[in-house]
Amino acid sequence: MKMIKTFILSLTILLFWTSVCLAQDTTIVKWTTQLSKIKDHHFSFKLKGEIKPGWHLYAKDVVDDIPGILIRYNDSSIKKNDIVFNAAFKSINDPLFDNKKKQVVERNIEMEQEFHFTNTDQPFLNLKISYDCGYAANYIQEEQLIKITIDSSAANQPKARIRITSIDINHPLNNCGIGDQATSGSNKTSKSLWSLFFIGFLGGIIALFTPCVFPMIPLTVSFFTKKATSKKAGISNAFLYGFFIFIIYILLSLPFHFLDSINPEFLNNISTNVYLNVFFFIIFVIFAFSFFGFYEITLPASFSTGADSKAGPGNVIGIFFMALTLALVSFSCTGPILGSLLAGSLASDGGAMQLTAGMGGFGLALALPFALFAMFPNWLQSLPKSGGWLTTVKVTLGFLELALAFKFLSNADLVKHWGLLKREIFIGIWIIIGALLSLYLFAKLKIGHDAIPQKISLGRKITATLIALFSIYLIPGVSNSSWANLKLISGFPPPLYYSVYQKESSCVLGLHCAKDYEEALAMAKIEHKPILLDFTGYACVNCRRMEENVWSDPEVYKLMKEKFIIVSMYVDDKKTLNPGNQFVYTTKKGTSKEINTIGDQWQTFQTENFVSNSQPLYAILNTDEILLNTPVGYTDKSTYLKWLNCGLDAIKNK
Repeated sequence: MKMIKTFILSLTILLFWTSVCLAQDTTIVKWTTQLSKIKDHHFSFKLKGEIKPGWHLYAKDVVDDIPGILIRYNDSSIKKNDIVFNAAFKSINDPLFDNKKKQVVERNIEMEQEFHFTNTDQPFLNLKISYDCGYAANYIQEEQLIKITIDSSAANQPKARIRITSIDINHPLNNCGIGDQATSGSNKTSKSLWSLFFIGFLGGIIALFTPCVFPMIPLTVSFFTKKATSKKAGISNAFLYGFFIFIIYILLSLPFHFLDSINPEFLNNISTNVYLNVFFFIIFVIFAFSFFGFYEITLPASFSTGADSKAGPGNVIGIFFMALTLALVSFSCTGPILGSLLAGSLASDGGAMQLTAGMGGFGLALALPFALFAMFPNWLQSLPKSGGWLTTVKVTLGFLELALAFKFLSNADLVKHWGLLKREIFIGIWIIIGALLSLYLFAKLKIGHDAIPQKISLGRKITATLIALFSIYLIPGVSNSSWANLKLISGFPPPLYYSVYQKESSCVLGLHCAKDYEEALAMAKIEHKPILLDFTGYACVNCRRMEENVWSDPEVYKLMKEKFIIVSMYVDDKKTLNPGNQFVYTTKKGTSKEINTIGDQWQTFQTENFVSNSQPLYAILNTDEILLNTPVGYTDKSTYLKWLNCGLDAIKNK
């Protein structure tokens, strides 16, 4: 018990440490603007920058290898005067440049520029400011997009653009046969369903070796074979019993099909719901300590008693209730595994069908032993006897449940931007859990009422060694090095940019990106580049896998950084829009939808323009908002690289 208290205290310290001590603002300069009208179409604006303590900004008159401060407008017709600086520049011997003298400014900077334009209907002006910052041995190039309101009446117009009429999903400019949803969508879904079925099957196999299920196998099979009037009848009843187990778990997924048909976004919404993820975290922690043996969790006795009273091998209905009784009685062991399957399926692309596939695999794994051992009863002799090893399995599952619990808390933390479980803290918790599990399996740690064995089996030693090696593998993940990208578990920890360490930007892999479509469009017009739309999610596992395994490839990374303006639109971002920016949107189907959060906006944007609600989804537009090629989802490096080049070719061939 003392060890458990120490563990909980360690986790609490880690959580508060990251949120209070290590949370850092990655922006070096915070800008504010002030616009003044000189006369018709002539304006003057001031930019005031507050520089982070310790950092300095390089001056505009550096002429050798530092570009200094640059302002670019999204409208090439704008005529502008030179920038007038109001700042105390000073000369330093910069160690970053072999102690050459550089003009820098610290703490505050103010700039003023006059401009005029002829577009009298233009309510906003977007400009991009680029500059270079230094601090000791750190050198960062920073860019920010700033929106200036020209027409004050437009500032109160809340409706963001959702439907872009120029996007034609059926007729992109270039079709390279990559990302064609019409031909590959069914194959992808089919593959995903089989993957979930296999994962569910593995979950069912694990559930078989728990104290709630394993002892039931020989008892139930013997019951059927002894009570049956003939061997054939015994086998038939056992098969029927297994079939009903399979059907019961399939039936558990049916309500989600109804919810999915009402609103295709519903399942994705509940899978990223903050309260649901926190609820799962609490439930999984409770289940974990139940597995540790501190208490027992069971369904109300009336549930199992009612089903058991109607059970019996005499008729079909009786056999069904025997199967139902098994499902209810074994809930304390199967519940956490089913909860993991439920949460993982709802967050996947296939929605309710994914859940049905997973439940089907789970039910089949539980049902098979009863049918097979009824057909070959001699196999029962080869089964290991129930004993302490079942408790070891249960405690091990408890540790795994505890590790998974923090994944749910991480989902809530990411979508609400709490900053509690930064990537390194999350990985650190997994390292602690892995170390404790290894100590337990090596019989160096007592959990609950489980006695420490004098001798441990070879299988237990091997398992303990593998878990210890996995924990060691995780250690570089808490560092700020190139080894921190743990590809073996990509998608499960928070993204690399959600870190306790200072990062160049809050974008994936340090790429320069926008988080708003209109911002990205303005940047694209300034730099004359296509827009790469990245529909993603904070709790999206496949999104992290794409970013950490595909985007990180040097060839892909270079192409994305140099040739595209990236806009990452998080469909599960629960940050509430300003009251003036919230509105009710009427979809193409005529239904009304409230746009209250950033996630609402981008999720609706995706479904309205690209007829898809799964993530990740990538699309490429030119500055005229024309679709360059067919959108693509989760894929491999080679295909993604070809897809990027296909989009660029569409611009060349236009």
